[in-house]
Parts: sequence; C-alpha cells; structure tokens
Amino acid sequence: MDFWNNSTALPADQQAKMGTMVHRRIVKTSSGADKGELVAEMDWIMPDGLPILHETADFIFHAGPGLRAVDRISTLTALDKPVVFKDSKDSMLGLRVRRELEQPSTDAVTYTDASGRPTTVKAMDTNGVTGLYRSSEGKTGDAVWSTRGRWTTLTGKVNQEDITLVMLDNPLNAGFPTYWHARGYGLFAANPLGQAVFSNGKETLNFTIQPKQSATFRYRLVILDSIATTNQVETRASTRWTSRDGCWASRKFPRAF
Repeated sequence: MDFWNNSTALPADQQAKMGTMVHRRIVKTSSGADKGELVAEMDWIMPDGLPILHETADFIFHAGPGLRAVDRISTLTALDKPVVFKDSKDSMLGLRVRRELEQPSTDAVTYTDASGRPTTVKAMDTNGVTGLYRSSEGKTGDAVWSTRGRWTTLTGKVNQEDITLVMLDNPLNAGFPTYWHARGYGLFAANPLGQAVFSNGKETLNFTIQPKQSATFRYRLVILDSIATTNQVETRASTRWTSRDGCWASRKFPRAF
C-alpha cells in the first residue's frame, strides 16, 4: 500500500493501491510565551476501510528572536497485523517549499514514484530562485539526495529576506543518520526507511512494527531569518538532546540559534 502518493486525481484502479491517513481527534493543546504544543491522533486506513496503524503526533512549537521551530514526535502503533515499511524513497517526513527556495535549474527532469508513475518537471524561469541544500556531511545542492546526514539545511531568499530551513534527525530514530530525499524542485524530506533504494541495494531495512508494538520517530524543523553557518547548526544539533528519553529538551528555547 502507498500512503505517500495518494490523490483524488488518481484513477480508480490506482486508488485501490492507496492508503489514507485520517485525523481522529485533538488530544491536547497548550500555549505559552515561547512554547506551544498540539497532540493529535490519526489512523492509517487501508483501501478496504480498515485501520492498520494508529499514530499519535506531538507537535511542539518554539519561538525566539529570528527563529521558529517545530518538533514532530510521532508514535506509530501496529494494530492486529505486522506492519512492514518496504524500503522506498518516499517516506516519513517531508516539506514542499515555495518557488524561491527551490534550486535553480534550467533543465527539464522526469522523476518516477514508487509505483512507477513518471512526473516531468518542466524547465522554468529561475529568476528569484535561490535555494541550496547543505548536509551535515558536507554535501551541497543535488548531491545531498540519497546521502545520509544528521541534518540538512535549505537556504535562500524570500522577498529579499534570508531564510534557512534546518531539518534535524534524532539519534534514537530508526535508520539514523537518515537518508535525504531532497529534490531541487522543492521536496525536502528525511527518509530513514528507504535504504535499499538510496544505497542501490547495498543496504536493506524493511522496517517492521509487530502487532500491538510501537515505534517513535522524532524530528525538529527550525526556520531562521538568516543564513545559518555549519558551525551554528552543529552547535544546535549536538546540544539539544535530553538524556532521559532522547527527545529535545523542553526547557525554554534559546534566544539565539
């Protein structure tokens, strides 16, 4: 089943292969001067209408001068059957960014999804397109795709304002450090579960959650109104884990990144 590429635009025969994530309820909300929290529950529904996974997603929002941050801590619980995440390039946590933060390209490129459907990204005017990926391992631009890293940044300008998006992996996540499905056309995603695809078959994972068992995935997204240096990101990545449970520290978010 494919829970990533679902769309109402798909024909009926392809819809039969798609799963759906359904919001169930808000469990908790809280707010404060520099921190807020939202906890929600979702079910992953098979095409026959039966749930296969239950998800509890904890979103923790931080604010500080020149930055915003969101922690997403998702716990996936298998219901009555084992759930196998077959190695695929489409998985886990992804963002779509606005045109200015895409990487400049003058070539038309065709990409194929996990079900073999091709999508052609046409060559477009690159005026004002300023995005650039950089990973913790020193990869830049298109070279970040299909490589591992503890974090990746996407920098650029929006309305002449400097912007940095930072996505941080957590050492307790399966597949750490994650592979990055970071595409120049504006898909910025962390995928720890696509090892066979990204390694050309040299690695396999096929991550499995047994019935009634759970797995938790933890990520942080930081949004800055400046171009962050590698040293700044490294400082943040190396000092924000608690020893208690591996989550990010819950104390007041720092005033400077």
